[in-house]
Amino acid sequence: MNITISVKQLGKKHPILQETIISLDNTTSILSVRNFLELIVKHQVELFHSASFEWEDEDTIHLPKENYLPILTDTGKVGFGAIYNHNKVNVVTAQENAILAFEDGLYAIFYGDDQLETLTEEIDLSQNKSITFIRLTFLAGSYW
Repeated sequence: MNITISVKQLGKKHPILQETIISLDNTTSILSVRNFLELIVKHQVELFHSASFEWEDEDTIHLPKENYLPILTDTGKVGFGAIYNHNKVNVVTAQENAILAFEDGLYAIFYGDDQLETLTEEIDLSQNKSITFIRLTFLAGSYW
């Protein structure tokens, strides 16, 4: 099932991930928030594993290509696309971390205009509403 996801952060003009369509491996269109998060994390871990490279494929020169400058001006981020962490991600641990972060309020999830607040809440993915993850930040300050 294809769903549309965007990731935003408070205080930023541009979203981190803007309206990306991903395909989930699920059999039913009605999922709990917990199952939905597990599917999203599994998809992202598989994507990371397919994008990472082996030790012998490492680019040691890091020369940018000719079309690199226009991409930088569009994204505003300098990077060479290299992944320097060669460790494989454990799917189960990543899923547990995502669920714990949701319970702790580190990010919020919106399905259309409705905020998903509990892990037992059910989502009907057949409605084709966009899903927005908003990364929440804590305010830093001091007591006087």
